[in-house]
Amino acid sequence: MPARSHDHDLLHFRAAGTSLVLDCSGGLLPRVVHWGAGLGELSRDALACLALADAQQPVSGSLDVPVPFTVLPQQSVGWLGTPGLTGHRDGQDFSTAFTVRSLRPETGDGPLAHRLTVEAADEHARLALRLEIELTRSGLVRQRAALTHEGGHEDGREGERPFTLDGLLLTLPVPAHATELLDLTGRHLRERSPQRHEFTIGTHARENWRGRTGIDATLVQIAGESGFGFRTGEVWGMHVAWSGNHRSLAERTPAGVRLLGGGESLLPGEIRLAVGQTYDSPWVYGSYGRGLDELAGRFHAYLRDRAHHPRSPRPVTMNTWEAVYFQHDEDKLKALADAAAEAGAERFVLDDGWFHGRRDDTAGLGDWYVDKNVWPGGLHPLVDHVHALGMEFGLWFEPEMINPDSDLARAHPEWIMATGGRTPPLSRHQQVLDLGHPEAYAYLLERLDTLVGEYGIAYIKWDHNRDLVEAGHGPLGTPGVHTQTLAVYRLIDELRARRPELEIESCSSGGGRIDLGILERTDRVWTSDCIDALERQQIQRWTSLLLPPELLGSHVSAPVAHTTGRSHTLDFRAATALFCHFGIEWDLTLATTEERARLAQWITAYKSLRPLLHRGTVVRGDHPDPALWLHGVVAADRSHAVYALVQTATSVQSPPGRVRLPGLDPSAVYRLAPLAPGDRPEGSAWTDLPWWRDERMELPGHVLETVGVRAPVLFPERAVLVEARRVGL
Repeated sequence: MPARSHDHDLLHFRAAGTSLVLDCSGGLLPRVVHWGAGLGELSRDALACLALADAQQPVSGSLDVPVPFTVLPQQSVGWLGTPGLTGHRDGQDFSTAFTVRSLRPETGDGPLAHRLTVEAADEHARLALRLEIELTRSGLVRQRAALTHEGGHEDGREGERPFTLDGLLLTLPVPAHATELLDLTGRHLRERSPQRHEFTIGTHARENWRGRTGIDATLVQIAGESGFGFRTGEVWGMHVAWSGNHRSLAERTPAGVRLLGGGESLLPGEIRLAVGQTYDSPWVYGSYGRGLDELAGRFHAYLRDRAHHPRSPRPVTMNTWEAVYFQHDEDKLKALADAAAEAGAERFVLDDGWFHGRRDDTAGLGDWYVDKNVWPGGLHPLVDHVHALGMEFGLWFEPEMINPDSDLARAHPEWIMATGGRTPPLSRHQQVLDLGHPEAYAYLLERLDTLVGEYGIAYIKWDHNRDLVEAGHGPLGTPGVHTQTLAVYRLIDELRARRPELEIESCSSGGGRIDLGILERTDRVWTSDCIDALERQQIQRWTSLLLPPELLGSHVSAPVAHTTGRSHTLDFRAATALFCHFGIEWDLTLATTEERARLAQWITAYKSLRPLLHRGTVVRGDHPDPALWLHGVVAADRSHAVYALVQTATSVQSPPGRVRLPGLDPSAVYRLAPLAPGDRPEGSAWTDLPWWRDERMELPGHVLETVGVRAPVLFPERAVLVEARRVGL
């Protein structure tokens, strides 16, 4: 139970080595006294002293009284940084002053450890605010707010003007020793590129106006101690769980406040609250850790703790896109299914090109009927063939998009998102279908539900291949991104309620819609349209700051990557895909007998390692050589671990030095050995590494993590696997 004073003035929530101390005194919104390392059991007096120790002194140039920094910052108490709530009623009520009506702390259940619900109001502005602040069992802090226009007579006159909400920002403070920032950026085919810089005075804002999460979006905005790494340094991170426009920021003021904040980005006039209407913000998550691995591990543990997290072994997936593109031929696809099944695939996904008029990417989107010119018998012959091979059948859709060259667009041009009497610029020859139109929404739901039922579809690859430009909702062209995002959520939820066994992948030009909002209703993400194994090493490394491996789709490409022209060995391509949700994106009918046999070995290894890879703790090494990366997964009981040593480029020194193996039980002894099929080092060394084949290679966990072992010499763009098993099991 939370420790608290008599009237809930001070609350101490604890879980998984994280403490959150909230000061709720004085009728003000909660202030965070401490968010970070666990503080242990604290008495009421100790909590009071902790709050007292954080009290400010007035200084020259400041207000006469200290400025309380609340989770929703307000100018009415003297805060002059980025405001928590921005809005107005025709220019009035632009500044709020919320007073708490009630506080309700409670112990949670399921993935939730503690919750505080705060009811507050600004009587003058006639606004009510509900705050929910939670601590999950994995140690995540998450917050959301609901703003309601309560109404009342204005100046003695009947009627009430709407309240226009421009933004709602929820924040968490970080301490003064968080002196460095890390966030992520990217582009199509190169998502999740890290960028680091000093946490200087001012605001570092990452705003997204793409109408979807965005390929250039930062998954997590992180502040930490200078030089923090995966295993070292205290770090604090924030994630906005929203699939539309959003923002996150790191702000430092001359008064010494450092904060992380996040929320939805709203288009002008997008939220106008009439009396009785409520705006619900997205959840904003905060994670603390000693090193990025612990920060990420809290997200992973929380996601795995959800009741709807995928539990069954993640099936090896054969996707047809880079094998056939739009060239659909029944015999060719059946042969591809045969080759995939022979290699060990468990799911076969027919990608773009199966529906009416879809011979290339210029036409057909929206016409969700099987093209009889290509499939005169419908998809049944292929589906039956796939099922007979023992594989699930999956199908590609892009429900939210429409080609102007389609029967649907010709019949319902008013269903296209637009504003100002014009249509937005085309992207990939397509526009956006406005799901704010009830008829458009109903059409999509009927088509998806009918096709899933008719063909026994087990899996949908749900794509979204363009940004929302001038996303107006007809007929007036009012801003429509917020409504569109909620409609997509509702559409997926309703489809899955009708088809509870259906699994859905979030794909959006690859990794353009990866967030915990869409992940509440999907079963994995397509991490990137680039499956060049070298690029994927970085993309997967940083996407896993938020998501565990089983939610990251990663496929073995053709020998020459279609998106970069790079050539990689099969072992490097397979070792890269191994640690995620493994699949194949390669025309196996063109592969040699030897290649198919080798791929089958990797698939067998993946199947045997799934329980470890998809339930264990993700670890990454802080190796000083930027050309040699180490990552792995350690079992929850630390009895078993698998590591990948990845040579991304040539190193300054050769042979390489030692690499340390993190995450093991310090007091246990482990037998270390190369793991087939990733046990073949390809490099310029004349002999094998001495310990590589020695069955007596046994060392304590603390030695392996503190001292490590020498890495094998590898050519660039090669990888090997190392297994550690606790001795005596």
